[in-house]
This record gives sequence, C-alpha cells and structure tokens, in this order.
Amino acid sequence: MAFDLSNTLVVGISATALFDMSESDQIFNDARLKDPSTAVEVYQNYMLERESEPLAPGTGYHLVKALLSLNEHRQEEDKSPLVEVVVMSRNSPDTGLRVLQTIRNDKLNITRSAFTAGESVPDYLEAFDVDLFLTTNVDDAQKVIDSRQCAAAILREPPKDAPKIPDDQVRIAFDGDAVLFSDESELVYKTQGMAAFHAQEDEKQDIPMEEGPYASLLIKLSKLQDRLPIRVESSPVRIAIVTARNSPSEMRVIKTLRAWGVYVDEAFFLGGVGKDKVLKAFNPHIFFDDQDIHLDAASQLVPSAKVPYLSSSKLSEKGHGMKSKKKNKA
Repeated sequence: MAFDLSNTLVVGISATALFDMSESDQIFNDARLKDPSTAVEVYQNYMLERESEPLAPGTGYHLVKALLSLNEHRQEEDKSPLVEVVVMSRNSPDTGLRVLQTIRNDKLNITRSAFTAGESVPDYLEAFDVDLFLTTNVDDAQKVIDSRQCAAAILREPPKDAPKIPDDQVRIAFDGDAVLFSDESELVYKTQGMAAFHAQEDEKQDIPMEEGPYASLLIKLSKLQDRLPIRVESSPVRIAIVTARNSPSEMRVIKTLRAWGVYVDEAFFLGGVGKDKVLKAFNPHIFFDDQDIHLDAASQLVPSAKVPYLSSSKLSEKGHGMKSKKKNKA
C-alpha cells in the first residue's frame, strides 16, 4: 500500500540548502569555466576524495532538524509521520554519497532522497508530495513558484553569528503580502501609493485576501499543530507574521487568517520599520520574505529565504523580483 502523506508536512530540500556545499560548488563552477567538457569529472573526483568528510550545516539544516524532531510527538494511533524530509539534488547517486554519509553521521531521520545527475529537480516534487521546496538554485525555485505546485524559496547564506535557536520548538516567520497573501494589495501600494493601499485594505477588511504562494503551507502547519498532543499556547510549533503593514491595514490580515481557520502565535505590524530587530528577538529557524530590502538585513541575523514572484506578476515585470542566477550542482 502506498504511503499516505496527506496529513504529513513534506519538505523537499536541495543538498546545498541542507549542507554547506559552497566549496564543492566553487570547484564545479571553476572547472566549468576552464573546460566544460571535464567539469563533471573534476567535480566527481573532488567529491570522491572527500566522501568520508562530513559536510557542515547549511541554512536549512537547523530547520530540518527541528521539524524532524516533531515526530517525537507522534501519537500511537497516527499512521503517518508529522513531518517527512526529502533530499533532492542535481548530484548523481555517486557524487551524492557524501550527502548521504553526512545525513547518517548527523543522525538525521531522512529516509528518502532523489539524485538526478543534472536533470531538473522540480519535475519530481509531485512524485514526493512536497509541500515546501527549499533550494539555493534560483531557476528551480522560480519554476516551482510558476507551477503553483507548492511553496518554494531560495535560501540565503547562513548568518555568521546567529543566536542559538531553541531545540524544543520549530519557529517560523512569514511576511504577509506576496508570501502568505496574494500580491494584489502589494500592487496597489506599488502603483498607487500608501494612502490608496490603506484606504483599500480598510474598506475591504471583512473580505479575506486571496491565497498567496505560502498559504497552503501555513494551513498545513496549522493542521500539524492540531495533531500535536499539546495546547497550542505551548506548542512546539510557533508561527509569526512579520509585516510592514500597520493600522488601518492590519485588520484584514487577522480576519483573513480567521477565515482560513489558521492560528498564528505572534503578529508584528511594523509600518515600514525594519524587520531585523523583531526577527532577532523572535529568533526563527527560517524567515520567508519576497523583498531583498528586508532580506538583506534579516539574513545577517536569522536564517532567511527569498520567495520569488510569479514570472507573470506585475511586481516581477517592474523589476522587484530577483534577477541574478546562481548555478550549482545541487
């Protein structure tokens, strides 16, 4: 019988998002520039020589470790795990052995993986029932967002001096517009200004916003909280919304979440004040935002990830999306 994951949060993560593979990526990219015909062979030899050397944690490592620890709260009657993690990599099975060795060395309970030897990783997300895809590859994340298949994000480099995140909780922070909610309101602000934005949101405060690329993930996290045998106030999953909205546009956020049947623990309506200090205090395993202006500061303090706009979005057309393209093996 097929494994039923309908009630399980499934996270797909690239090897470069789970582990620090910047050195091996640099080896591959340098070799490709020097002689594309031998780049794969150079990379294979490099990985083979270091096969027994564990990789250091990447930006998504501590999030994955914390999410997997939620399975300790699984009740006996549950037939499916609360969380499943799948490593999805453009490495070949041979060069991916170092990744698998590190997973075992670190005792991460990851049992499923996909190594595609350079082929598109997003093509396999549906096969693994992935709800959230974390990667360092801009093109892969964009492809997933455009497919509307699941949530996807491009992880920033890990912060150098991040405070230790509690081991007994999963802490996730989300931006609002164009992340949890659609980009409709954001477009009003960008094209008509703040006054028009506030007027619209105040007038429509009783009309729930359309779902954004992370709405389904938030709803699944809420259902995950319901499966935990712990009161929501002391739940091992803690969710915060950190948004530039303020009065009178904050009411629509709260009422939208209520309409979705979603509980969030904390909400910060900052009105344009920088998000970095609030995020440092909340201390999340990951912060999702769509704008570089917020991520540039936040990523220095907490693990952070960029949520791309749809390629068809007017926000993307106006140049607010990410333009750089990072190539790597995983």
